[in-house]
Amino acid sequence: MQPLANHELSLQIELTKIRPQRSALNMPPTAGRSKKLAESGIMREEGKKGAASMGTLMRCAEIFCFLAATASVLHAQNKPGAAPSDAKRARRIEPKATFENVCAPCHGLAARGGERGPDIVSQPGVVDKTDAELVKILTDGKLAEGMPSFASYGPAKLSALVAYLRTLQGRSKKDLLPGSPAQGKILFFGKAKCAECHMVSGQGGFFARDLTAYAAGMDADKVRAAVVNPDKDLDPRRGLVTVTLVDSAVLSGLARNEDNFSLQLQAPDGVFHLINKSEIRALTYEGRSLMPPDYAFILSFGELNDLVSYLLRTSMSGEAEKSKTKAADSDEE
Repeated sequence: MQPLANHELSLQIELTKIRPQRSALNMPPTAGRSKKLAESGIMREEGKKGAASMGTLMRCAEIFCFLAATASVLHAQNKPGAAPSDAKRARRIEPKATFENVCAPCHGLAARGGERGPDIVSQPGVVDKTDAELVKILTDGKLAEGMPSFASYGPAKLSALVAYLRTLQGRSKKDLLPGSPAQGKILFFGKAKCAECHMVSGQGGFFARDLTAYAAGMDADKVRAAVVNPDKDLDPRRGLVTVTLVDSAVLSGLARNEDNFSLQLQAPDGVFHLINKSEIRALTYEGRSLMPPDYAFILSFGELNDLVSYLLRTSMSGEAEKSKTKAADSDEE
């Protein structure tokens, strides 16, 4: 408003200068016209200012709309929508649906075997194969055994199908075995001499516990620790027992049964000794296992992984389920 006031003042000064001259010439006063001219100038200036203000408002509105639209787009991008979740869920469901449509008619929904196909959950010939080997079987088929090729599904879908089969077998990527179960079996019945005392799937010794289902629910690290450090957390009454009789004879083994009057001792050769406690001069619980304490030196790290893998694999088999059932029945008796 300050420039407009200065402009009006200048007009008033100019009119004052020429008013005497107009009076001498008998000309009518120009105040009204001057006022109109001044008002006209003010209106033009106000119009310009109004137009400028309107343009500014329009630009602000455009900027505001742009910012609002940008914020909306960013919010939509950052907000966890339903589409990715649905896609992830679909990826989980697809292999299951494929298995139920393609594999289950022969192998059963739980893959435990059916009228036209074998058990592929616990059968060692299937379980011991690598994922790549299973994908190849699905790709090539086994026409002689009535299994067609599924190559049309493509490598990605077949790999997902194998991954789903692994979950039915009780395995996942995080449960991958550290070594070769086949090599571990050779060690169990050979170099490691485990089978001299332990049994797996009905084969081996019977002096120590049956290991068919031993590793069920355990991870590789826990099984490995039990092999290399057998005395850790051992209950002394479940370890080696040494008995000295009144006639100075000494027997060692595992206490299978004990009460106030007698002790049933099993020696490493498998022979049971029923001893009357009145015949015992000394009874010592050694607090150590009969297992060799030096497996960490006898076996290499790779061999230990193979042995651990064999114990883990047997615990997933159908024989392990039978062993668990038998043990439960024995406990009830």
